[in-house]
This record gives sequence, C-alpha cells and structure tokens, in this order.
Amino acid sequence: MKQSRHPKRPVMIPADEAERNRLLAEMAEQSTDMISRHTPEEWRFIYVSPAVTHLLGYSVEEIIGVSAYELYHPDDVEDFKRRSPSVSYDQGLYTHTYRFRCKDGHYTWLESTSRSIRDPDTDELLEILVVSRDVSQRINAEQASRRLARVLEYSSDLVAFVTPDHRVTQLNEAARETLGLELSAHQPLSLTCLFTPESYTLLQQQALPVANEEGRWRGEAEMYSHAQQCTIPVMLEVLAHRSLDDRLEYFSTVARDMTEVKAAEAKKRQYQFEIDHAARLITMGEMATGLAHEINQPLTAVVNYVRGIQRRMEKDCNAPMAQIAEPLERIGSTALRAGEIVHRMMDFTRKAEPCREMLALSPLVDELIRFCASNADRHHVRLSNRLPADLPPVWGDRIQLEQILLNLILNGIEACDQKDHQGVPEVWLEASMKKPDQVIISVLDQGAGLPVEDSEQLFGAFFTTKADGLGMGLAISRTLIESHGGQLRAANRAEGGAVFSFNLSTR
Repeated sequence: MKQSRHPKRPVMIPADEAERNRLLAEMAEQSTDMISRHTPEEWRFIYVSPAVTHLLGYSVEEIIGVSAYELYHPDDVEDFKRRSPSVSYDQGLYTHTYRFRCKDGHYTWLESTSRSIRDPDTDELLEILVVSRDVSQRINAEQASRRLARVLEYSSDLVAFVTPDHRVTQLNEAARETLGLELSAHQPLSLTCLFTPESYTLLQQQALPVANEEGRWRGEAEMYSHAQQCTIPVMLEVLAHRSLDDRLEYFSTVARDMTEVKAAEAKKRQYQFEIDHAARLITMGEMATGLAHEINQPLTAVVNYVRGIQRRMEKDCNAPMAQIAEPLERIGSTALRAGEIVHRMMDFTRKAEPCREMLALSPLVDELIRFCASNADRHHVRLSNRLPADLPPVWGDRIQLEQILLNLILNGIEACDQKDHQGVPEVWLEASMKKPDQVIISVLDQGAGLPVEDSEQLFGAFFTTKADGLGMGLAISRTLIESHGGQLRAANRAEGGAVFSFNLSTR
C-alpha cells in the first residue's frame, strides 16, 4: 500500500490547538458520518472512522489500505476517473454521489464531500479528507419520483395536478392531447376548463370535499375535449396530497376515458333490447292457439248478439228499444273484452325502452293470469294469485317483469301437462319480504320437477327440453332480473314440482 509522504520536522503544537484536535478526533470517532483519509493516487484508505461499520459493514482494520476504486460500482468508478483530472482540490470542497459496495455485496448510495490536504511549502497533494453519509433513502425516493413521473406522463389515463383553489399546475401528455389544452405560466388553467359544468359542480360539491376529508373519491364524470369539441365520459379518481404537517398541498385527478366502454355498453343494451323483444314475439307465437281461441270467443258472441237483434228486427221492425238494449250492451262489453286482449298483446310485443317505476305486483299478476287463462284451460291447469295483500310496490320495468313472469307461468303450465295428475294441477304465485327493502317472488307448480340435477343448466343459452323450444326464455329472464339488481333461482319442491324465485327491490 502506497503511504502518503509527510515532512519530518519537529512541530510545536500550542495547547489550545492540541485540545481542539483532540475534540475533532473525538467528534470523528463519534460521528454517524464516515470520515476517511485517502492517498491521492489510488484513493486507498489511510484512516476511517468507526462509522464505516454502520454504513458499509467493514471493520476499521478490514478497510484500511483498500482502494476506494475497488468498492465503487463499476458504472460509477469509470465516471469518477473520467472526471477526476478536471477536479481541482486546491479550490475548496468537492461533493459527489455514487454507489459503494458493502461487505455483504450489495451497493448503497453515498454522498461524499472531499477536501485536499497539501504541503504548505511545496503545494504537494498529500492526502484527501472525505466525509461520507448514506443517502440511499433520498436517492431511492428521487428515482421512484422520476419513475412515477414517467409513468404518469406516458399513461393513457388523463392525469392533472390541481391546487386547492382549483388551478391546474400540470397535465400529462394524454390529458394535453385528448383535451386539447396546454399549460402556460402566463395563463394558468382553471379546473373548469377540464370538465363539463355539471361535472365541475360535482367536483366542487362532492369529489374534492370528500377527497380532502377521506383522502380519495371515485366516481363517474364528464370531461370536455377542446380539440374534438365533445364531452368525454370518464371514470374519475380524485386524490388529496398533504404535507408532513397534514396541510393540503394539492389534488390529483386521474381520469380513464370510458368512451369505448360506454359505446360497448350501449351496443350491448341495444342487442339485449332486440333479444328481449324477439323473445316476447316468440312467446306470443307459442300462445297463438290459445290467444286465437280467447279472441274468437268474444267475437263469436258479438256475431251471435248481432244476429239475434237482426232476427228480432225482422219479426218486428217496430220493436221497442228496451228489447234490444241488453243485447247491445253485451255486444259492447264483449267487444271491449276482445279489444283488451288485443291491447295486451300489442303492449307486450311493442318495442319500448325500459322504463323503471314503482309497480304494484298483485294487479300485474292478476292481469297475467287472465292473459294465460285460455292456455291454462287447454292444459287443464289452474292458475292462482297468492300474493299477500300488504305486499309493497317494487321498482322495475312493467314490460320486462311481465315477460319474466309470463315465461315462468307458461313453463309451469307446460311442466304440469307433462305429469299425470288425479286432480287439477296448479300453478300459483307467492311473495314474501326478504329484507325491509327486498321482495321475493316465487312461481310454483305441481309439475314433473326440474329436468336436470344442476339447476344452473336451465339458465344456459339454448338449453331446452322442449322439442320446438329455442332455450332462450330462462336465460333472458335471468338477464332481465339481474338488470333489476336481483337473482333468479330454481329448485325442486319437496312436495313435487318446481319453484322459480327472484328478488326485487322496493326502492
């Protein structure tokens, strides 16, 4: 190891200076920073304070004589060597940051401040005095911040940083391009430039206060693109960032463009709407025979009443009005009955966007039972409504609920027709309260029971046990129930037959 050269001449050190040197040496020994002395050529350790064990894991004896170049990270040692010729130590201090290898092999970040020690007579560089401290935490935090900044800048999400008084201080590239905005020091942006008036009101009244109170807020909003002159639906997350003393420093808004998602959802809803309508038409087709008979009965009655009046008028053209008033009244009521059946068919099969409202279930069930009466008569099945009188209204779409119940009632009628009965089999509807805000509606039958062991198979698309069935009725019914926030389930009854149940909200 190459030792530094010192002039060998007697030096008289004043007592006060000796005491100062003793105090400095004691401070060096006690300091948490690593104090070291190095040879100028190879930076070999001449002296190192005990802090080396805490910082690097070496004992003092292990590191004395070792060149600092051997412990530098390979990427840093070459960089330091390239710069070292340009460093002039006689002009003061030199500070640099680098990676140093610890005894266990891992590298830690050190920040060192170096000072040269020269011969006062010859100006010869004798050694280098270095004070080093661990800055790993700071460097790692800085690197994490830079990585995070790069992620935010290149993220497809629209990111903005906003002051508590709603001034936009930073936009990432996605936000700048999508919204058609640029930040300027002379013309700062307001948060109102990013959002539609309705969404800005939402931010003022809800999102920012909640984020300030709870740390974050998440919900849907609409931003405005000045580039495309259109609104952009987004899933928005607002985060509140605070200082160490818990003072609100700024908000960040992270918005995910939901345009394609919303378009896909709209397309799916339209597709489901068309499927639902087709299913209702199919149901009407399956009921065609019964409905034709149902309509034919009042029409036949009307014809008979008219012929009776004609015969009476032929016998006595001056017959008093009182004699034909009753037949005319029956004609009117019978024609209205036929009209109601046709009207019900038109309502059920018409195309209409879903419209949710509070609905009384019992009257709706009564209408469906009357509508299915002829179909039940043909299969020798009795229909009944056993819903409790005090059942609260439910929240739903009338047409969709009619479609669900009609499908379940018709399935129950057909199930009863597949089993031999001594008496008249029955299909009936029950309801009960599951929770204060949930109603369970059940359609029960005395049929042959479920045709499969796993009831979930029944709800699969195109699954059917009918020779001419499409297998879409139960699948569509489950989808409609789920769109109402409920679930449709099926099970065999212990007494025989099956039960289909679903829940609806009362608010």
